[in-house]
Amino acid sequence: MSTRRVFLAFVTLAAVAVPSFAITNDWVADNEHPFVGLVVFYSANGEFSHRCSGSLLSPTKLLTAGHCTAPESGAVTARVYFQQDAGANFDPVTEVDPITGYPETCAPGTLGVYCATSHELHDFGFTGLTLPETHDAGLVILDQPIYLGEYGELAPAGTLDSLAAGRGTKGTVFTVSGYGLTLSVQAHSALANVSFRSRLMARATLVNLRSALTDGFNLQTQGNGSGRGGTCSGDSGGPVFLGDARSNQIVGVTSFGLNALCRGTDFAYRTDRAAVIDWIANPD
Repeated sequence: MSTRRVFLAFVTLAAVAVPSFAITNDWVADNEHPFVGLVVFYSANGEFSHRCSGSLLSPTKLLTAGHCTAPESGAVTARVYFQQDAGANFDPVTEVDPITGYPETCAPGTLGVYCATSHELHDFGFTGLTLPETHDAGLVILDQPIYLGEYGELAPAGTLDSLAAGRGTKGTVFTVSGYGLTLSVQAHSALANVSFRSRLMARATLVNLRSALTDGFNLQTQGNGSGRGGTCSGDSGGPVFLGDARSNQIVGVTSFGLNALCRGTDFAYRTDRAAVIDWIANPD
């Protein structure tokens, strides 16, 4: 998810949506999904712009959120780190992780292995404020292929449709993964935001698929409560898997929340839709 807090006001819905950024509450280190990476975006002058999370679907095609890659984000190029602790050793003085090179370089010996650059970004026509259909899917095409033993798998079109009206489906389990904030605090708070810059994952449960905010385009989940975790700043674009931590089946990408402190429910843009699947296959 982008580390910039972009507030999107929906007057008619009396709600505020913000792009999602990190895994919160009952999270664990994600060593199950090596294809989930930390994506750093750069502006036209090569300066750090923002960061998100994403999932490799093939050696060169990484799925993320549209608000991370759209021209309005300011992103022109990107770099992706696939280490579980990609930015964990970030030094606030030098503003670089000396182990991985995050967010400036790929450490020696890691280019094309655990790190890759990108000069090709796509978005699915991200439309910002237009809920419920935000077109919030994006792709980062890697310059160097990353060969892994497994990749994320897109769920077939309509996979979640049966959950929209099915009785007893509110307990359906999903797993979220990303590199975002773990604690977001008020600007005037004496506490600081907490960001491990590591790949974390957590269990979430279904809230609904049919509301003014979802309506077949988005997935709303609950990350609060014992044994559950939600998303926050920096998790944007990270995968939402259908099932427990062993699942590789992606049904959505983390998209937005309803407050800047990452409390309450989370929303993902559904990728189990034919139009999205077709675009991912042929983004041009």
